[in-house]
Amino acid sequence: MKTEKSTNKRQSAYWMTGTLASFCLMAIGARELSGEISTPQLLFIRSLTGLMIMTAIIKTQHAPSPLSTERFTRHLMRNTTHFIGQYGWFLGITLLPLAEVFALEFTMPIWATLLALLFLNEKFTLKKIGVLATGWIGVLIIIRPGLTLFNPAALIVLGAALFFAISHSTTKSLSETEEPSVILFYMCLIQLPIGFAFAIFDWTWPQSFQHWLWITCISVTALSAHYCITKALQEAELSAVVTMDFLRLPLITLVGFFIYNEAIDFAVIVGGALMLAANLANLSQARNLTAPAK
Repeated sequence: MKTEKSTNKRQSAYWMTGTLASFCLMAIGARELSGEISTPQLLFIRSLTGLMIMTAIIKTQHAPSPLSTERFTRHLMRNTTHFIGQYGWFLGITLLPLAEVFALEFTMPIWATLLALLFLNEKFTLKKIGVLATGWIGVLIIIRPGLTLFNPAALIVLGAALFFAISHSTTKSLSETEEPSVILFYMCLIQLPIGFAFAIFDWTWPQSFQHWLWITCISVTALSAHYCITKALQEAELSAVVTMDFLRLPLITLVGFFIYNEAIDFAVIVGGALMLAANLANLSQARNLTAPAK
């Protein structure tokens, strides 16, 4: 039993390595194409590439046609909010240090908790209030309003995290009846026309091999990040995956330092660690509430 558990943890770590690499490469690609290719155009090309890949995968697996879903409205809601979140995230990459974008993205579970309290009739408890307070203290440490020159772009990333939280809640509902391949298929199918509608007004044909290289990188890593983290969740508990996912922050901090000469801001690390602690406390509380009585 212990051997099987350790094997699962090891496999989960392997999948999370793929997740971390995917997110970091996606961020580098977005930064490299900043000012060259518009964000809506990147999202459109990403969706187009992803749709072709997912269609090929579904046909290879001889799976039932995803077009037969009975939950299209839920897919539409999930992907509209996910598109908005992705737009804010990509825009934030061009305006803020990479580490700050990744740290603020960790507010997603905190937003999800707040939304559940406000709209799903979950009860306010001292523990949940403590979780939310800890998380928002982490946010204040990162953006430091009044202590440094406040960058309004931080609000864009916080807004993106809010829409990611809505999308994540919808994804959890969809995953009860839909296969991951179907969810990813509709992610690409629905976001494709949305991206095109915005991209057509600011379209720039990629001019070089480097442009196409980074566009391909973003398109592939957008899918691989989702796939790898899904596989990691199948092998390990959510709390373990959340903890490993936090390694994105120090990793992207080093990327920003060595590649883009961004200063290492320890306040971002401290604020991110506080948000991690809040997220883990929230997961622990949820597990205790759902645990059967002994």
